Amino acid sequence: MPITDWPEAERPREKLMQYGPLKLTETELLAILIRTGAGGYSALDVARKLLHQSGGLNKLAQMDYNDILMLKIKGLGKTKAVTIAAALQLARRLQTEESRTPDLILRSSEEVANICGPKLRDLKKEIFMVLLLASNNRLIKEVIISEGVLNASVVTPREVFHEAIVGMAAAVILVHNHPSGNIEPSREDIQLTRQMVESGKAMNIPVLDHIIIAGSGFTSFADRGLISR
Repeated sequence: MPITDWPEAERPREKLMQYGPLKLTETELLAILIRTGAGGYSALDVARKLLHQSGGLNKLAQMDYNDILMLKIKGLGKTKAVTIAAALQLARRLQTEESRTPDLILRSSEEVANICGPKLRDLKKEIFMVLLLASNNRLIKEVIISEGVLNASVVTPREVFHEAIVGMAAAVILVHNHPSGNIEPSREDIQLTRQMVESGKAMNIPVLDHIIIAGSGFTSFADRGLISR
């Protein structure tokens, strides 16, 4: 039976309007985003199948638009996949915004992880970004330098310090994620960091830290004494 034929008090949208979102299940909340079903499936059926095939809400949160489409769920096409991917990204950004204050000054690796962790920890591909800082460690801008597939990512000092010069940064912090969940720096991570530090010294734009985000944890090169000033 289509959701429009259900008793009004049982329809997800009407239920949310009357009782608030806390009264709804994850399936019902997803059904509101999905809006309509197809081929005999209601939006709730599609939402239920999406949660089942993705492995639950936490696993779904790790998926991007293409991952959702690849599940090939009847009634879940491009438009609905875009809507869900956008909602998941908004949730990540909200977590980041909660850690932000106007003219944010970064004083510790924990503060950097609080800013970047929600954006990077659930992704299946490796993202390398640089935080541009003013002379008082005020965050000027976050710039994504490279997006790779899993652990394959190519980053050069030229790209990083071009952004630093254009952004008039006094210092930079490097950040990337490990989709594997392993917080330990790889040999390539250590080599790349040394290369970036030396380039920064030559350009008088120091690399203050390199943070690796992995799941709910993180590693700081500076905290481990792996950054030579």
